[in-house]
Amino acid sequence: MGWRETRVQDERLRFIEEALLAEEALSELCRRWGVSRKTGYKWLERYQAEGVAGLADRSRSPQRRPRATGPATEAAIVALRAARPRWGERKLAAWLARERPEERWPAASTIGAILKRRGLTFARKRRRRATPSATLAAAGGPNAVWAIDFKGWFRTADGRRVEPLTLSDAASRYLLRCQAVERGDFVHVRPLVEAAFREYGLPAAIRSDNGPPFASTGLGGLSRLSVWWIRLGIRPERIAPGHPEQNGRHERLHRTLKQETAQPPAATARAQQRAFDRFRRDYNHERPHEALAMAVPASRYEPSPRSYPARLPELEYPAGFALRRVEAHGDVNFRNRRFFLSEVLAGETVGLEETARGWRLWFGPLELGELDERSLRPRSGARATASGRPPGSRQPRRAPLEPDPAPNRQPQTVTHVSG
Repeated sequence: MGWRETRVQDERLRFIEEALLAEEALSELCRRWGVSRKTGYKWLERYQAEGVAGLADRSRSPQRRPRATGPATEAAIVALRAARPRWGERKLAAWLARERPEERWPAASTIGAILKRRGLTFARKRRRRATPSATLAAAGGPNAVWAIDFKGWFRTADGRRVEPLTLSDAASRYLLRCQAVERGDFVHVRPLVEAAFREYGLPAAIRSDNGPPFASTGLGGLSRLSVWWIRLGIRPERIAPGHPEQNGRHERLHRTLKQETAQPPAATARAQQRAFDRFRRDYNHERPHEALAMAVPASRYEPSPRSYPARLPELEYPAGFALRRVEAHGDVNFRNRRFFLSEVLAGETVGLEETARGWRLWFGPLELGELDERSLRPRSGARATASGRPPGSRQPRRAPLEPDPAPNRQPQTVTHVSG
């Protein structure tokens, strides 16, 4: 036996037919049909006024909406979305409230509904988030931690390779540098970082991945760049290999940078750099940031009180340390024997701390490991102290340092302490 199909309008028409026969009171008819007397009278009045068409379902939306968004307001929202196609409703609402406070703007949810109705939104794939596995310093305020990385190279329309280097403040999200470099090595990266130091001062730490020129596979993971940072009193931080989410704020910046400046790339490398410069101004001064309660990074950042020095400061070691100068090829003489340490430390002074187990090797605040008693080879175990210098005596002394390759560095004499 098949199911009998029926429409709501047909059922209401049957109700009206029985009501017009008047074989029973309307109240009893409504009770039998399971509707209220008010509904029964309403159907009857509509049928008498409009016929069968009056029994169709009608919209329940109010006929007047005194708080509805006006056409001019909606047009302004759509125009801003066209100018900022990557901004969501919360960023649009924050920007409008900040830049045009004299007008009354709808809530972010209403702006989202307007964009959806206009077909200006798209569903974003949910991302799975990994849990960081390394202990890194908290970005408690501006210049506590800077983050540095390469965006990843791509080619402009004329075939030129472009690889932007980015440097940002982790606490305020302020983008300090966004500059394309010819090569990602020490020679090309140091001038850009030095320019940031001169403009904004020195941070307490700089966080990077484990690739060059930020780190190496040598002793302590040191590179020429990180050695320079340590000499400036900056603590290098390296995320765990294969865990970019530990530098997630900077990685998220890279995604926005790609969307805004490289989809598609510019026609030439020079035009691409102009796009990077425009993005940096917009990112710092215009674009509301959700992690900053919709404030812009420029409102939360201030330069560091530690200015870039005219000369590299000398490292400090506690009294009682045996100090040794690392020779040109990375060798160190100790107890009438020579052992290889690291070429990136050439010209620097390291400290050897005598312990019950032997000798512990330090470069400033960074523990490089222990020396094997027989071979005098260092056993790697690099770690940095929270105090910024090796543990030990409370009366630190300055270690004589070798001349720095920078032109403003004056030669100094290195004194060897007997072991």
